[in-house]
Amino acid sequence: MKLKRLSRAASAVGLGTCLLVVTTIFAQQLAGPTEDDSKTAQSVAKMITRYHINHKDIDDAIAPKFFDAFLQNLDPQRMYFLATDIDEFGRSKMQLDDQVKDGDVKFAYTVFRRYLKRVDERAAVAHQLIDAKHDFTVDEEFPVEAGKQPWAATADELNDRWRKRVKLDMVNLRIDGQDAAKIKERLHKRYNTLARSIHETESWEVLETYLSSLSHCFDPHSSYMSPETLEEFQIQMRLALDGIGAALRSEDGTTVVAQIVAGGAAEKDGRLKVGDKITAVGQETGDMVDIVEMKLSKVVRMIRGKRGSKVRLQVAKADTGETGVYDLIRQTVELKESEVKGEVINTKGRTGRDSKIGVINIPSFYRDFSAAEKGQDDFKSTARDLQNVLTKFREKGPVDALVLDLRMNGGGALSEAIEVTGLFIDEGPVVQVKEPNSKVKTYSDETKGAFNEPLIVVCNRLSASASEIFAGAIKDYRRGIVVGDTTTHGKGTVQNVMEVNSSMFSFFDRKNRGALKLTINQFYRVNGDSTQNLGVKSDIVLPSVLDHMDIGESSMENALAFDRIEPAEHGMLAYVNQDLISSLQQKSQNRVAKNTEFDRVRENIREYVDRKSRKTITLNEEKLKEEREKDKSEKKNKDEDEDGNPKADGPLLPVTPYNDELLNIAGDYVEYLRRASTAQR
Repeated sequence: MKLKRLSRAASAVGLGTCLLVVTTIFAQQLAGPTEDDSKTAQSVAKMITRYHINHKDIDDAIAPKFFDAFLQNLDPQRMYFLATDIDEFGRSKMQLDDQVKDGDVKFAYTVFRRYLKRVDERAAVAHQLIDAKHDFTVDEEFPVEAGKQPWAATADELNDRWRKRVKLDMVNLRIDGQDAAKIKERLHKRYNTLARSIHETESWEVLETYLSSLSHCFDPHSSYMSPETLEEFQIQMRLALDGIGAALRSEDGTTVVAQIVAGGAAEKDGRLKVGDKITAVGQETGDMVDIVEMKLSKVVRMIRGKRGSKVRLQVAKADTGETGVYDLIRQTVELKESEVKGEVINTKGRTGRDSKIGVINIPSFYRDFSAAEKGQDDFKSTARDLQNVLTKFREKGPVDALVLDLRMNGGGALSEAIEVTGLFIDEGPVVQVKEPNSKVKTYSDETKGAFNEPLIVVCNRLSASASEIFAGAIKDYRRGIVVGDTTTHGKGTVQNVMEVNSSMFSFFDRKNRGALKLTINQFYRVNGDSTQNLGVKSDIVLPSVLDHMDIGESSMENALAFDRIEPAEHGMLAYVNQDLISSLQQKSQNRVAKNTEFDRVRENIREYVDRKSRKTITLNEEKLKEEREKDKSEKKNKDEDEDGNPKADGPLLPVTPYNDELLNIAGDYVEYLRRASTAQR
């Protein structure tokens, strides 16, 4: 590959030459917007104004927000641009609204080319600083929130920020016990990788960042997806892709096999192994393309392709270094690790109670819309997979209660949230949606019959959107209890994914211009409350570091406000009452307070809250070492998830104090309902 040869030659004569060569090559790729970019931007601007729930115009009120958002996306820590750059760019600030509506996106490319130049300048400085002498006994500090500092007025001021950044990297590695030579080698490698990855940015990524910066001015969940990003989004929704069945990673500019996916083409062929290096890719016909130092996302796109087609890989074996060419036939690979999973746990060994609890993990609310629209009987769906798991539980014998784990579930398809809720209620409204014309539409479960086991829904601060619809409906119907962080994420808006070329251009313009994920509705619980900002509160709160992080909707810029509408008429079930909740709360609080295994969780919370209040990090080695010693317990357990979220290929409810308490709450719930049933009889 030409870039590889040039880079190697440049390395022989010094870093400055190497960076100059890379800059020249990539600047040619990012010379400026195309006519297609212009049409895409114009269409996106029209769609935002027309379809966004607030129907705001892109005007002079949006322009400065647009300007700030784009620069923030490029340089969030203010470590590259100078104040003079910002002043220069600022001359165009108030024209950005008119420019984007006219399809003019030259500003994005102008700024990005300057960004590449500043990256090269700072990388050169960083490499000099790595080899320089530093005094690790001096009392100086690096800001925790560097993005809040003013733009550097001079190159010297910016260089000093980098001196502190490099020094912080070095002092951390020194405390870890690494010697000086190893530290220098590691940091040179780190900053080379950083500069290379930024230079590998493609034109479509610049446009995507720019137009997403515009859409984020209206709310945090609206964004533009390039054709490449749209493909990734669709893969996640259908949990399947066409390829060879191998996960890849980038290592020093080389593509390395990180994992072989079970059931995929690579596993069936048997030759490709973890650790092997892929050095070139070819299609069924034509020349092989050298992929050394090529961006990983581009390599992945080359290897993916239509099911049944052939791809050729030039592979260097990890064990012998021998090189060979493998011909593989692409096939559909199902992403099994992201689908609904369930298992039955007998709790006697963990809680002392002889109960059978069905535990189900729902990572997202996925749905293969394309297959569903085509009428395929076996399309991928959260509700279908969940129903299969529940049916298997019953076939193996009844379970005493169900624990549905929605921790880290960021949402997905609204229709899936409705269908999943319908598995636990026997008809009735599930969610209310306020449409752009302010009319409220109610979406209901219309299928008779439901699973009737006692239900516990586990959420945390990262349970969002469709997760909150489900959790809110379960609470409003008194169908089950919600356990977890104080409240969920608080995302109460509905996004629609619309093809950019679907309605804004002529029928003959069928070019794939990506899609706009746009907030068009706001949803409400059947009790009339929006989940926006406030989320769905837990009936029982368990201690968690995540609960103390500023990661909810209320902490996001341009988030829509909470509001309330009239409740929808709905029935109430007899699974939950206030006496039950009070009883379960009290028993759980007593156990957690007495359980010494929760001491580490409580200590981690205290340490996190303390660190959260700090504005700076010391660069004094001894002082930083003391602080690190205080965090030793937490660092020792950094690979253990204190909240007990499931790991790939591991148990769905690993043994942790948090998860054992979930099983205890389930046991209390079952006993309460049994006592209530006996009293009734």
